[in-house]
Amino acid sequence: MENCTIIIREAQKSDAELVATVVSMALGGEPKAHTLFPIFRELAGRELSQYSYRNALVATIDGEPAGAIVGYDGARLQELRAPLIALIKEQLGESLEIEEETAAGEFYIDSLAVMPSFRGKGVGRRLLAAMRDKAFERGYERVGLLVDFDNPRAEKLYSSLGFKRVNETTFLGHRMWHMQAKKVTSVCK
Repeated sequence: MENCTIIIREAQKSDAELVATVVSMALGGEPKAHTLFPIFRELAGRELSQYSYRNALVATIDGEPAGAIVGYDGARLQELRAPLIALIKEQLGESLEIEEETAAGEFYIDSLAVMPSFRGKGVGRRLLAAMRDKAFERGYERVGLLVDFDNPRAEKLYSSLGFKRVNETTFLGHRMWHMQAKKVTSVCK
């Protein structure tokens, strides 16, 4: 797999399991053992949800799923998160309040993960650049994400792709940097 070709494509409904796996991995721990994995899988197969396949890009190497990234319009966070909150209440009997990690005016990268056997091959970088560029092509001026204070490798990757710290926040009990990449507009015509 020395000279592997990474293909980035729009996720399809059949990628729901991969998208759910990536969301679970981004939250830490063993993906399919995660308490919320069945909920993530259901949401990934829906048309309208925070973790919908419609909000995801998938990376493959030699036809094998290598990773995925999920992102959406920050202005739609509450609308897209509502199915998650409803399913947690319905299936787990828990009421959940989650901090708002994004807002209007930002395209938000929610989750990014690479399968362990494909790490170190540039998959994460390619996914992140593709999602950032897709957002810019759609007219967004800023693309944001959160990175845990305890994850300097991820912060270094994000910085190398133009993301800069804009503020500190707490999300799900973790201290995080909110980082943004801003669309560069040419002054030359």
